[in-house]
Amino acid sequence: MTANILLKVSGLKVAYGGIQAVKGVDFEVAQGELVSLIGANGAGKSTTLKAVTGLQPVAAGDIEYMGKSIKGQGAWDLVKQGLVMVPEGRGTFTRMTITENLQMGAYIRSDKKGIEDDIDKVFAIFPRLKERRLQLAGTMSGGEQQMLAMGRALMTQPKVLLLDEPSMGLSPIMVDKIFEVVNDIHKQGVTILLVEQNASRALQIANRGYVMESGLVTMTGEGKTLLDDPKVRAAYLGE
Repeated sequence: MTANILLKVSGLKVAYGGIQAVKGVDFEVAQGELVSLIGANGAGKSTTLKAVTGLQPVAAGDIEYMGKSIKGQGAWDLVKQGLVMVPEGRGTFTRMTITENLQMGAYIRSDKKGIEDDIDKVFAIFPRLKERRLQLAGTMSGGEQQMLAMGRALMTQPKVLLLDEPSMGLSPIMVDKIFEVVNDIHKQGVTILLVEQNASRALQIANRGYVMESGLVTMTGEGKTLLDDPKVRAAYLGE
């Protein structure tokens, strides 16, 4: 492990009414890492991400980002600090064009030339978005909207990019494309925390992984090590 921990979650508990969805989770993400958080549906993965990004109240524990506690801060504050999430369900602005969606991603920025350059970079990563840049987001396929949501997040110039189930509901070809892009973004130096039900694909590209079950982290290790672990293979890879 490198010493520069960008995101550290300690003893995190999150409750919905009387039900504890997250029961005391610990994990960390170092600068430059791609860390995957895997687990079955209902394990508490997405709830954990929502707590980290200020979208869900924290019942107990702490969340540190760049060495300081961010517990209780709003998502809008965290985006300004470079902690950015692509939500499950994509959340594109359906009545805006692709270009307008990308411009919305840069709403905290005032460097007009830099914004234009970054839109060009997003179009280079996702040529399909460039072809359709004047199309309304709501008229695109799920996979195209996922590309747009990821591109919009990149417009914020994130230090840590949180991805919540990016492959959910997509065709196999589009899943391939999304994982390829996640890997490419990581290679460009962006630190990534990836929450994903597709355990095999998530662990293949991860430096390290955490396995969540029923609101707890039950295993952790290098991505390749977890991928080869018989318990992980039996539970998540159908072997």
